[in-house]
Amino acid sequence: MKKLFLASYAGIVIDKVLNILPKKPNELTLAFIPTARDPYKITATVDPEKEKLKSMGFSIKTVDLKNKSKEELRKDFKDIDVIFVAGGNTFYLLEKVIESGFFELIKELVEKGVVYIGSSAGSVLAGPDINITEGFDDRNEAPNLKTTDGLKLVDFIVLPHYGEGAYKEKTKKAYKQWKNSNYRIIPLTDKQAVIVIGDDYKVIEV
Repeated sequence: MKKLFLASYAGIVIDKVLNILPKKPNELTLAFIPTARDPYKITATVDPEKEKLKSMGFSIKTVDLKNKSKEELRKDFKDIDVIFVAGGNTFYLLEKVIESGFFELIKELVEKGVVYIGSSAGSVLAGPDINITEGFDDRNEAPNLKTTDGLKLVDFIVLPHYGEGAYKEKTKKAYKQWKNSNYRIIPLTDKQAVIVIGDDYKVIEV
């Protein structure tokens, strides 16, 4: 049964993921995918979300998608229990997801019971389309991207950072543009997340 935890900013709400994990964090290995952050050229040596995951007890393996093949990734994800897809530029992320073969591989892994955790762009990626982020992510960072189709692990689209700080007006505009689309839009503040178990889901808040 598929299990997903889709957050606006996972660092704030990640404690709530304990409810869907098969074991305690200190018994699980988590693959941390930072790829979406590349366009922002983040140079900080300490990653707040990764540090939070470490403090919870997860054994963490960092896996970058760029310049990887599906075969290489399959080896990287061997014996992985949880996959965490960090935030950043959603278009760039999707480009690397497709180029690496992660697009197909993650679906196999989720079906086998690997827990998918998304933060911001990682949460948008899980839905049917990522183009809802065009108002705040630069598509020019993904010059080879030919589609905005997401992973379709869920049938709704997460709109992260809704009403938050610099994203306040941009996210409200995006929601207005997309609320009458063919997809259900779930706007999330940074204190909210969507927990998915099988075909059921619910929004939680801290």
